[in-house]
Amino acid sequence: MLMNRAETALVNSPARRWLQRGEAHLLRRLGGRVPGGRALELGCGSGNGTRLILDTFGADRVDALDLDPAMVARARRRLARFEDRVRVAVGSATDLRTALAPDGGEDGGYDAVFDFAIVHHVPDWRSAIAEVVRVLRPGGRFYFDEVTAAALATRGYRWLFDHPTEDRFTGEEFVAELQRQGLRIGGWRTYLRGHYLLGVAERPGGDGESR
Repeated sequence: MLMNRAETALVNSPARRWLQRGEAHLLRRLGGRVPGGRALELGCGSGNGTRLILDTFGADRVDALDLDPAMVARARRRLARFEDRVRVAVGSATDLRTALAPDGGEDGGYDAVFDFAIVHHVPDWRSAIAEVVRVLRPGGRFYFDEVTAAALATRGYRWLFDHPTEDRFTGEEFVAELQRQGLRIGGWRTYLRGHYLLGVAERPGGDGESR
């Protein structure tokens, strides 16, 4: 579902960009870099995460998508100088083939998929995970930074932001679903009383080595 006005302002703020840089460094510590790889970002917002995937993780190419056309337009402006390495599209995390056609979203097409606090916005989040698994190559990694049911139940989140009200996940439930769908957990942790979740999982079948 689309973010409301308050959350959109937060996502576009300098404070969120600063925090996201810290999250990216923690994720890199857990899962390593993807130098020269092809990556996908779910819910790119204004494009800051895509820039981090290029600079911090060393990806060569990034496909990025967002449900909000206004965010996609903002991201395209931010990433204009990476035109030959970045593609930004409007689309849903539960239907990557449609969102990234004709030359993206294919089975096993990505070395890494990044989720900077987007999947908790998806009502059918389990289908979004299934799409992540489908598009990862064997040995590819899923980097996730998520907001859990505990945070969404707080007064601040209820008053300020809009989120799906059914089938919210705890950190443990999110990780269990990744495992159920065939991913191997490389490392994860919750923090701030279980409100937030951060970790890396891998699709088995590759060499299993972080680059």
